[in-house]
Amino acid sequence: MRPLFAVGLVFAGCCSNVIFLELLVRKHPGCGNIVTFAQFLFIAVEGFLFEANLGRKQPAIPIRYYAVMVTMFFTVSVNNYALNLNITMPLHMIFRSGSLIANMILGIIILKKRYSIFKYASIALVSVGIFICTSMSAKQVVRIGSQIISIHCLPWGLCFAGIGALTFALLMSARMGIFQETLYKQFGKHSKEALFYNHALPLPGFIFLASDIYDHAALFNKSELYQVPVVGVAMPIMWFYLLMNVITQYVCIRGVFILTTECTSLTVTLVVTLRKFVSLIISILYFQNPFTVWHWLGTLFVFIGTLMYTEVWNNLGITRSQTQKEDKKN
Repeated sequence: MRPLFAVGLVFAGCCSNVIFLELLVRKHPGCGNIVTFAQFLFIAVEGFLFEANLGRKQPAIPIRYYAVMVTMFFTVSVNNYALNLNITMPLHMIFRSGSLIANMILGIIILKKRYSIFKYASIALVSVGIFICTSMSAKQVVRIGSQIISIHCLPWGLCFAGIGALTFALLMSARMGIFQETLYKQFGKHSKEALFYNHALPLPGFIFLASDIYDHAALFNKSELYQVPVVGVAMPIMWFYLLMNVITQYVCIRGVFILTTECTSLTVTLVVTLRKFVSLIISILYFQNPFTVWHWLGTLFVFIGTLMYTEVWNNLGITRSQTQKEDKKN
Protein backbone atom coordinates (compact mmCIF):
# COMPACT_ATOMS: atom_id res chain seq x y z
CA MET A 1 0.00 0.00 0.00
CA ARG A 2 2.94 2.37 0.59
CA PRO A 3 3.82 2.71 -3.13
CA LEU A 4 0.13 3.31 -3.97
CA PHE A 5 -0.03 5.99 -1.28
CA ALA A 6 3.08 7.61 -2.76
CA VAL A 7 1.57 7.55 -6.27
CA GLY A 8 -1.55 9.25 -4.88
CA LEU A 9 0.60 11.99 -3.29
CA VAL A 10 2.48 12.50 -6.55
CA PHE A 11 -0.63 12.92 -8.69
CA ALA A 12 -2.59 15.01 -6.16
CA GLY A 13 0.30 17.27 -5.19
CA CYS A 14 2.07 17.70 -8.52
CA CYS A 15 -1.03 18.22 -10.65
CA SER A 16 -2.45 20.90 -8.36
CA ASN A 17 1.03 22.42 -8.05
CA VAL A 18 1.11 23.06 -11.80
CA ILE A 19 -1.96 25.29 -11.57
CA PHE A 20 -0.42 27.59 -8.96
CA LEU A 21 2.95 27.62 -10.73
CA GLU A 22 1.35 28.75 -13.96
CA LEU A 23 -0.69 31.40 -12.11
CA LEU A 24 2.61 32.72 -10.78
CA VAL A 25 4.60 32.68 -14.02
CA ARG A 26 1.76 34.17 -16.06
CA LYS A 27 1.88 37.28 -13.87
CA HIS A 28 5.66 37.34 -13.31
CA PRO A 29 7.49 35.05 -15.81
CA GLY A 30 10.84 35.52 -14.06
CA CYS A 31 9.71 34.37 -10.59
CA GLY A 32 11.22 30.88 -10.85
CA ASN A 33 13.97 31.56 -8.29
CA ILE A 34 11.69 32.83 -5.52
CA VAL A 35 9.36 29.87 -6.10
CA THR A 36 12.22 27.38 -5.81
CA PHE A 37 13.65 29.13 -2.74
CA ALA A 38 10.28 29.12 -0.96
CA GLN A 39 9.82 25.41 -1.68
CA PHE A 40 13.29 24.54 -0.39
CA LEU A 41 12.93 26.69 2.74
CA PHE A 42 9.54 25.23 3.69
CA ILE A 43 10.64 21.60 3.29
CA ALA A 44 13.96 22.25 5.08
CA VAL A 45 12.25 23.86 8.11
CA GLU A 46 9.67 21.06 8.32
CA GLY A 47 12.40 18.43 8.09
CA PHE A 48 14.59 20.17 10.68
CA LEU A 49 11.72 20.16 13.18
CA PHE A 50 10.24 16.71 12.64
CA GLU A 51 12.90 14.56 10.92
CA ALA A 52 16.28 15.88 12.15
CA ASN A 53 14.85 16.55 15.64
CA LEU A 54 16.34 20.06 15.73
CA GLY A 55 19.69 18.72 14.52
CA ARG A 56 20.06 16.08 17.23
CA LYS A 57 19.41 13.07 14.98
CA GLN A 58 22.38 11.68 13.05
CA PRO A 59 21.73 10.85 9.36
CA ALA A 60 21.64 7.19 8.38
CA ILE A 61 23.32 8.00 5.04
CA PRO A 62 26.67 9.86 5.30
CA ILE A 63 26.49 13.58 4.54
CA ARG A 64 29.08 13.30 1.75
CA TYR A 65 26.64 11.24 -0.32
CA TYR A 66 23.91 13.79 0.28
CA ALA A 67 26.29 16.52 -0.87
CA VAL A 68 26.60 14.80 -4.25
CA MET A 69 22.84 14.21 -4.47
CA VAL A 70 22.12 17.79 -3.44
CA THR A 71 24.33 19.17 -6.19
CA MET A 72 22.31 17.25 -8.74
CA PHE A 73 18.95 18.07 -7.14
CA PHE A 74 19.71 21.78 -6.86
CA THR A 75 20.70 22.13 -10.51
CA VAL A 76 17.51 20.36 -11.59
CA SER A 77 15.24 22.41 -9.29
CA VAL A 78 16.72 25.78 -10.20
CA ASN A 79 15.97 24.86 -13.80
CA ASN A 80 12.61 26.60 -13.29
CA TYR A 81 14.73 29.43 -14.72
CA ALA A 82 14.06 27.91 -18.14
CA LEU A 83 10.64 29.57 -17.88
CA ASN A 84 12.52 32.89 -18.13
CA LEU A 85 14.01 31.85 -21.48
CA ASN A 86 10.91 32.00 -23.66
CA ILE A 87 9.82 28.47 -22.71
CA THR A 88 6.06 27.94 -22.34
CA MET A 89 4.59 25.72 -19.60
CA PRO A 90 3.26 23.06 -22.03
CA LEU A 91 6.67 22.82 -23.75
CA HIS A 92 8.37 22.73 -20.33
CA MET A 93 6.25 19.73 -19.26
CA ILE A 94 6.35 17.87 -22.58
CA PHE A 95 10.11 18.21 -22.99
CA ARG A 96 10.84 16.92 -19.52
CA SER A 97 8.55 13.95 -20.20
CA GLY A 98 11.51 12.55 -22.13
CA SER A 99 13.18 11.51 -18.86
CA LEU A 100 12.97 7.86 -19.93
CA ILE A 101 15.36 8.67 -22.77
CA ALA A 102 17.84 10.21 -20.36
CA ASN A 103 17.43 7.25 -18.01
CA MET A 104 18.26 4.79 -20.77
CA ILE A 105 21.23 6.78 -22.09
CA LEU A 106 22.82 7.12 -18.67
CA GLY A 107 22.05 3.48 -17.86
CA ILE A 108 24.04 2.45 -20.95
CA ILE A 109 26.92 4.82 -20.21
CA ILE A 110 27.21 4.48 -16.41
CA LEU A 111 25.77 1.05 -15.58
CA LYS A 112 26.78 -0.58 -18.90
CA LYS A 113 23.23 -1.82 -19.43
CA ARG A 114 21.99 -3.30 -22.70
CA TYR A 115 18.40 -3.21 -23.91
CA SER A 116 16.24 -5.07 -26.41
CA ILE A 117 15.47 -3.72 -29.90
CA PHE A 118 11.89 -3.22 -28.71
CA LYS A 119 13.07 -0.78 -26.05
CA TYR A 120 15.35 1.07 -28.45
CA ALA A 121 12.34 1.45 -30.78
CA SER A 122 10.31 2.91 -27.92
CA ILE A 123 13.03 5.46 -27.26
CA ALA A 124 13.02 6.45 -30.93
CA LEU A 125 9.25 6.95 -30.74
CA VAL A 126 9.56 9.14 -27.65
CA SER A 127 12.33 11.16 -29.33
CA VAL A 128 10.16 11.83 -32.39
CA GLY A 129 7.28 12.89 -30.16
CA ILE A 130 9.42 15.36 -28.24
CA PHE A 131 10.91 16.74 -31.48
CA ILE A 132 7.42 17.39 -32.89
CA CYS A 133 6.21 19.11 -29.71
CA THR A 134 9.42 21.12 -29.38
CA SER A 135 9.34 22.42 -32.94
CA MET A 136 5.63 23.30 -32.80
CA SER A 137 5.84 24.96 -29.38
CA ALA A 138 8.77 27.08 -30.56
CA LYS A 139 6.27 29.16 -32.54
CA GLN A 140 4.49 32.23 -31.25
CA VAL A 141 1.66 34.31 -32.69
CA VAL A 142 2.38 38.05 -32.67
CA ARG A 143 0.71 41.16 -34.05
CA ILE A 144 2.69 43.46 -36.33
CA GLY A 145 0.58 46.46 -37.29
CA SER A 146 -2.73 45.09 -38.53
CA GLN A 147 -1.30 41.65 -39.36
CA ILE A 148 -1.10 38.58 -37.14
CA ILE A 149 1.77 36.29 -38.06
CA SER A 150 3.27 33.09 -36.64
CA ILE A 151 6.98 33.22 -35.84
CA HIS A 152 9.52 31.08 -34.00
CA CYS A 153 10.37 31.98 -30.42
CA LEU A 154 12.33 35.19 -30.14
CA PRO A 155 15.12 35.87 -29.69
CA TRP A 156 16.69 32.68 -31.05
CA GLY A 157 19.40 32.82 -28.39
CA LEU A 158 16.80 32.56 -25.63
CA CYS A 159 14.97 29.79 -27.48
CA PHE A 160 18.06 27.57 -27.75
CA ALA A 161 19.22 28.50 -24.23
CA GLY A 162 15.85 27.42 -22.80
CA ILE A 163 15.87 24.10 -24.64
CA GLY A 164 19.50 23.59 -23.60
CA ALA A 165 18.58 24.19 -19.95
CA LEU A 166 15.74 21.67 -20.19
CA THR A 167 18.07 19.09 -21.76
CA PHE A 168 20.61 19.55 -18.97
CA ALA A 169 17.91 19.17 -16.30
CA LEU A 170 16.66 16.02 -18.04
CA LEU A 171 20.06 14.31 -17.93
CA MET A 172 20.85 15.48 -14.41
CA SER A 173 17.48 14.25 -13.10
CA ALA A 174 18.07 10.80 -14.60
CA ARG A 175 21.58 10.68 -13.11
CA MET A 176 20.20 11.60 -9.70
CA GLY A 177 17.62 8.80 -9.94
CA ILE A 178 20.33 6.21 -10.61
CA PHE A 179 22.46 7.60 -7.78
CA GLN A 180 19.53 7.49 -5.31
CA GLU A 181 18.69 3.91 -6.25
CA THR A 182 22.30 2.89 -5.58
CA LEU A 183 22.37 4.68 -2.20
CA TYR A 184 19.14 3.11 -0.96
CA LYS A 185 20.39 -0.36 -1.86
CA GLN A 186 23.56 0.30 0.16
CA PHE A 187 22.20 2.14 3.22
CA GLY A 188 18.48 1.30 3.31
CA LYS A 189 15.30 3.31 2.75
CA HIS A 190 15.24 6.77 4.31
CA SER A 191 12.87 8.90 2.25
CA LYS A 192 12.12 11.60 4.85
CA GLU A 193 15.79 12.01 5.71
CA ALA A 194 16.71 12.32 2.03
CA LEU A 195 13.89 14.83 1.53
CA PHE A 196 15.24 17.01 4.35
CA TYR A 197 18.92 17.00 3.38
CA ASN A 198 18.19 17.49 -0.32
CA HIS A 199 16.41 20.75 0.56
CA ALA A 200 18.39 21.97 3.57
CA LEU A 201 21.94 21.66 2.25
CA PRO A 202 21.42 23.75 -0.92
CA LEU A 203 19.91 26.75 0.93
CA PRO A 204 23.21 28.71 1.13
CA GLY A 205 23.40 28.56 -2.69
CA PHE A 206 20.42 30.90 -2.92
CA ILE A 207 22.65 33.74 -1.71
CA PHE A 208 23.76 34.12 -5.33
CA LEU A 209 20.11 34.61 -6.32
CA ALA A 210 19.26 36.94 -3.44
CA SER A 211 18.79 40.11 -5.52
CA ASP A 212 16.40 38.40 -7.92
CA ILE A 213 14.44 36.84 -5.04
CA TYR A 214 14.19 40.22 -3.26
CA ASP A 215 12.99 41.99 -6.42
CA HIS A 216 10.20 39.48 -6.95
CA ALA A 217 9.22 39.59 -3.27
CA ALA A 218 8.73 43.33 -3.70
CA LEU A 219 6.60 42.71 -6.79
CA PHE A 220 4.52 40.14 -4.90
CA ASN A 221 3.86 42.71 -2.15
CA LYS A 222 2.37 45.07 -4.75
CA SER A 223 -0.18 42.54 -6.06
CA GLU A 224 -3.87 42.95 -5.29
CA LEU A 225 -5.23 41.71 -1.95
CA TYR A 226 -7.00 38.37 -1.78
CA GLN A 227 -9.38 37.21 0.95
CA VAL A 228 -8.26 33.69 1.84
CA PRO A 229 -11.27 31.35 2.17
CA VAL A 230 -12.07 29.79 5.58
CA VAL A 231 -9.21 31.64 7.31
CA GLY A 232 -10.64 35.04 6.41
CA VAL A 233 -7.23 36.72 6.21
CA ALA A 234 -6.40 39.17 3.41
CA MET A 235 -2.99 38.86 1.72
CA PRO A 236 -1.43 39.80 -1.63
CA ILE A 237 -2.70 37.28 -4.14
CA MET A 238 0.78 36.43 -5.46
CA TRP A 239 1.86 35.39 -1.95
CA PHE A 240 -1.26 33.22 -1.71
CA TYR A 241 -0.38 31.54 -5.01
CA LEU A 242 3.17 31.00 -3.74
CA LEU A 243 1.95 29.55 -0.44
CA MET A 244 -0.32 27.07 -2.21
CA ASN A 245 2.47 26.23 -4.65
CA VAL A 246 4.82 25.46 -1.76
CA ILE A 247 2.29 23.26 0.06
CA THR A 248 1.34 21.27 -3.04
CA GLN A 249 5.02 20.93 -3.97
CA TYR A 250 5.73 19.45 -0.55
CA VAL A 251 2.99 16.85 -1.05
CA CYS A 252 4.32 16.10 -4.53
CA ILE A 253 8.00 15.78 -3.63
CA ARG A 254 7.18 13.75 -0.51
CA GLY A 255 5.43 11.22 -2.74
CA VAL A 256 8.37 11.13 -5.16
CA PHE A 257 10.90 10.49 -2.38
CA ILE A 258 8.75 7.67 -0.93
CA LEU A 259 8.62 6.13 -4.41
CA THR A 260 12.42 6.28 -4.74
CA THR A 261 12.76 4.13 -1.63
CA GLU A 262 10.05 1.63 -2.63
CA CYS A 263 10.55 1.29 -6.41
CA THR A 264 13.29 1.25 -9.03
CA SER A 265 14.46 4.39 -10.79
CA LEU A 266 12.60 3.30 -13.93
CA THR A 267 9.28 2.89 -12.09
CA VAL A 268 9.66 6.31 -10.48
CA THR A 269 10.42 7.80 -13.89
CA LEU A 270 7.30 6.21 -15.37
CA VAL A 271 5.02 7.54 -12.59
CA VAL A 272 6.49 11.04 -12.90
CA THR A 273 6.13 10.95 -16.69
CA LEU A 274 2.47 9.95 -16.52
CA ARG A 275 1.89 12.64 -13.90
CA LYS A 276 3.35 15.19 -16.29
CA PHE A 277 0.89 14.05 -18.93
CA VAL A 278 -2.05 14.67 -16.57
CA SER A 279 -0.55 18.05 -15.61
CA LEU A 280 -0.24 18.90 -19.29
CA ILE A 281 -3.92 18.19 -19.90
CA ILE A 282 -4.87 20.29 -16.85
CA SER A 283 -2.70 23.17 -18.06
CA ILE A 284 -4.22 23.10 -21.53
CA LEU A 285 -7.85 22.87 -20.37
CA TYR A 286 -7.67 25.24 -17.39
CA PHE A 287 -5.51 27.96 -18.96
CA GLN A 288 -6.56 27.38 -22.58
CA ASN A 289 -2.97 27.09 -23.77
CA PRO A 290 -2.51 26.66 -27.55
CA PHE A 291 -2.33 22.98 -28.39
CA THR A 292 -2.51 21.87 -32.03
CA VAL A 293 -3.09 18.51 -33.67
CA TRP A 294 0.70 18.20 -34.03
CA HIS A 295 1.08 18.65 -30.27
CA TRP A 296 -1.43 15.85 -29.65
CA LEU A 297 0.41 13.61 -32.13
CA GLY A 298 3.75 14.32 -30.46
CA THR A 299 2.30 13.72 -27.01
CA LEU A 300 0.76 10.45 -28.22
CA PHE A 301 4.17 9.31 -29.47
CA VAL A 302 5.79 10.21 -26.13
CA PHE A 303 3.41 8.19 -24.01
CA ILE A 304 3.04 5.20 -26.36
CA GLY A 305 6.83 5.07 -26.31
CA THR A 306 6.77 5.24 -22.51
CA LEU A 307 4.39 2.28 -22.30
CA MET A 308 6.49 0.33 -24.81
CA TYR A 309 9.62 1.00 -22.79
CA THR A 310 8.11 -0.37 -19.59
CA GLU A 311 6.69 -3.42 -21.46
CA VAL A 312 3.25 -2.91 -19.91
CA TRP A 313 1.57 -5.27 -22.38
CA ASN A 314 4.04 -8.08 -21.67
CA ASN A 315 3.56 -7.67 -17.91
CA LEU A 316 -0.23 -7.72 -18.36
CA GLY A 317 0.12 -10.93 -20.38
CA ILE A 318 2.24 -12.57 -17.68
CA THR A 319 -0.23 -11.53 -14.97
CA ARG A 320 -3.16 -12.87 -17.02
CA SER A 321 -1.46 -16.23 -17.60
CA GLN A 322 -0.61 -16.55 -13.89
CA THR A 323 -4.22 -15.80 -12.98
CA GLN A 324 -5.47 -18.46 -15.42
CA LYS A 325 -3.09 -21.06 -13.93
CA GLU A 326 -4.30 -20.26 -10.41
CA ASP A 327 -7.92 -20.53 -11.56
CA LYS A 328 -7.24 -23.98 -13.04
CA LYS A 329 -5.62 -25.13 -9.81
CA ASN A 330 -8.63 -24.00 -7.82
